[in-house]
Amino acid sequence: MRTLTRVSAVAVAGALALTTLTACGSNSSGGAADGKNVKVKIMVGGLDKVIYLPAMLTERLGYFKDEGVSVQLLTEPAGVQAETALVSGDVQGTVGFYDHTLDLQVKGKQVESVVQFSQAPGEVEIVSNQAAGDIKSPKDFKGKKLGVTGIGSSTDFLTKYLAVNSDVQTSQFTPVAVGAGQTFISALQQGSIQGGMTTDPTVATILDKKLGKILIDMRTPEGSKQALGGLYPSSSLYMQTEWVNSHKETVQKLANAFVRTLKWMSTHSADEIAAKMPADYAQGGGKALYAQAIKSTLPMFTTDGVMPADGPATVERVLKAFNPNLKNAKVDLDKTFTTEFVKNAG
Repeated sequence: MRTLTRVSAVAVAGALALTTLTACGSNSSGGAADGKNVKVKIMVGGLDKVIYLPAMLTERLGYFKDEGVSVQLLTEPAGVQAETALVSGDVQGTVGFYDHTLDLQVKGKQVESVVQFSQAPGEVEIVSNQAAGDIKSPKDFKGKKLGVTGIGSSTDFLTKYLAVNSDVQTSQFTPVAVGAGQTFISALQQGSIQGGMTTDPTVATILDKKLGKILIDMRTPEGSKQALGGLYPSSSLYMQTEWVNSHKETVQKLANAFVRTLKWMSTHSADEIAAKMPADYAQGGGKALYAQAIKSTLPMFTTDGVMPADGPATVERVLKAFNPNLKNAKVDLDKTFTTEFVKNAG
């Protein structure tokens, strides 16, 4: 039986900064074989971000335990570091944006989404009060410093797309890696960025403190269609295809647990969901503000973990608009996700 503990490691140059949320041990050789007492490490691109809420909520609801799989949840401030941990073999799964599977494929890495948590990015482009008069649309990104969680992260991808789609070249503005939460807020307050892309509960905190204004809201399917021209599947559990194929029983257990959580979320209120989460995930904003952050983001989530039909094509179009590695590359979208496990989930 596993209990929940929390250990924080200090980031040092060249090393992964981890927050470990588990006990019961881990298997550094790549996860236990299929069967009982399976141990799996999953890296999350920010455990306290509402867009990745299903990861910790599944833990708190006890669904991993019900499936007989011991999951070690780790956290990184940006999805790009979470991706690196997966590719290097440090973890068996990543909770991050689906778009990384396309980016990795053209780099020769076969990775696939096995549970699709969402159908919209859940991201918001915020501008500081001081810059609000100068930035009224992505056309005004030129010459600005814009915050992203990390260079090469999905917030970086989406910011570049919004710019290019408004005839602003990626060389005409400066993306600044500021993470999320308090580091993002501080950068906005200090003027080291004029705006940036972030998620709840950071968005709710900025609005509550009246530090900035929403420029583009992609927390709903409608917002995704307006900004990106279609549904944009984002947060997901993605894994290396080779590992999935050799650990199908384990992957099915993970899918069962996550799909059960998504269904639970669809039948419970934001207040009920917030009550299940660790208190410190509110980032100092209090229970009511955290529940509001969840409520604002809930429309992005799927109820069954299934990839939206036209989602992969939208992601490919968005990435090819600005990414030179992808622009002329042939992407096999069928290899970037699978619905095998979620469709078999009870």
